[in-house]
Amino acid sequence: MSSISDLTLDQTRRKLLSKELSAKDVTDHYLSRMEVYKSLNAYITETPDLAQKQAAESDARLANGTARPLEGIPIGMKDLFCTEGIRTTAGSKILGNFVPHYESTVSRKLRDAGTIMLGKTNLDEFAMGSSNTTSAYGNTISPWRRKNGGNEELVPGGSSGGSSAAVSAKLCLGATGTDTGGSIRQPASFCGIVGIKPTYGRCSRWGIIAYASSLDQAGVFAETVKDTALLLEACSGFDPRDSTSANLPVPDFSAALTGDVRGLRIGIPKEYRVDNMPEEIEKLWQQGIDWLKSAGAEIVEVSLPHTKYALPTYYIIAPAEASSNLARYDGVRYGVRQDKPALIDMYEATRAAGFGDEVKRRIMIGTYVLSAGYYDAYYIKAQQVRRLIRQDFINAFEKCDALLTPATPSAAFAIGENEDDPVKMYLNDVFTVSLNLAGLPGMSVPAGLDSQGLPLGLQIIGKAWDEETIFKVGGVLENAANFKAKPFQ
Repeated sequence: MSSISDLTLDQTRRKLLSKELSAKDVTDHYLSRMEVYKSLNAYITETPDLAQKQAAESDARLANGTARPLEGIPIGMKDLFCTEGIRTTAGSKILGNFVPHYESTVSRKLRDAGTIMLGKTNLDEFAMGSSNTTSAYGNTISPWRRKNGGNEELVPGGSSGGSSAAVSAKLCLGATGTDTGGSIRQPASFCGIVGIKPTYGRCSRWGIIAYASSLDQAGVFAETVKDTALLLEACSGFDPRDSTSANLPVPDFSAALTGDVRGLRIGIPKEYRVDNMPEEIEKLWQQGIDWLKSAGAEIVEVSLPHTKYALPTYYIIAPAEASSNLARYDGVRYGVRQDKPALIDMYEATRAAGFGDEVKRRIMIGTYVLSAGYYDAYYIKAQQVRRLIRQDFINAFEKCDALLTPATPSAAFAIGENEDDPVKMYLNDVFTVSLNLAGLPGMSVPAGLDSQGLPLGLQIIGKAWDEETIFKVGGVLENAANFKAKPFQ
């Protein structure tokens, strides 16, 4: 029998149902791999006791015929999802040893579907970053290496880098992530796995520690498109506790994987051919176009004229919302506190000690653009441009059913490579942020390798609430790419 870690989530699920494997076997296998690859720092908090307890419960259900859809499947939970009785840090010192007394809706839905939680995965502090190097608990290291023999440790992408590294290194079968400007799709591309951000409102944000409330959306990582379909279906759905949650039925996402895209119109936005795009990215994009054309899809050029304003718009709106959301971390009710005689001094000392540099930078930017005299010039203007960006997509989708673009402007870079230039780091999200501004769903599918043997992904963008078309197109791309590369661990 092949190793347990050679199996996809769906294959493992089938073997559990047929009793070829037990949940205990699968869980112990992944806990063992977590120990072997602890140096990747993919998890902030490991929960082996909970995992083994849940595995025993899953085996009992599998034995008595009451198995749930994802019974016995071990997953990682991004440490931005509050988990009852388990430390939740958001990758920040300021939360200290915060232990929630409630469970986020997404983690509860996955638990109720039968998944087993192996631990809380690492992330950029408060999800602010594109590299997973801003975590207060040390950066996650990608399991991939350049084939030139260099020993540089690479970033797994961010902010959900712990989740993407854990799935790529086979330290879990799937993982949750959040995506505010590309924080699922970019790390999925960097780590050679599949990641999907659904439509804003498809998954509840209740119990997720907020970065930018109008942009944040939960999603999932896994090795294959089918695996992400199974996970996303389990964690989607209406939640009355989240005012932005959509009261819509959850489709059978895996049923959309028909392998048939004949007659679908795939849009290619001309504005995504950015200046100085690496030739490898351009070639991969063209290869994706050719694959879909060969499968019977119609390729049409579309225009998203306000694309060039997406990054500056995002980096006004997101920090502004962060400035508001992070005001609650003041050392009074929970988390760390720097005791000082005067209240204002305690606030200042606590926030100075508790927040990292990137979080401070974004709070300061956000506070500035919301301040008197600048609110109209920056924040209101950014919201107006956001509406234009959304309208661009509405216009484009009159001509096509989905869009195909690169997922990232490059493969993974070395840890520390872009640390001295925040703007260069922000440019990692050039192909992804516009979806968050428009609230649209997007998926990254591994499609090839660069000259150094590192993964590159293609991004599929869908209409609002049309994840099914994304899965359909993603399945065809996955089959055509036949991506079999594994990280050098």
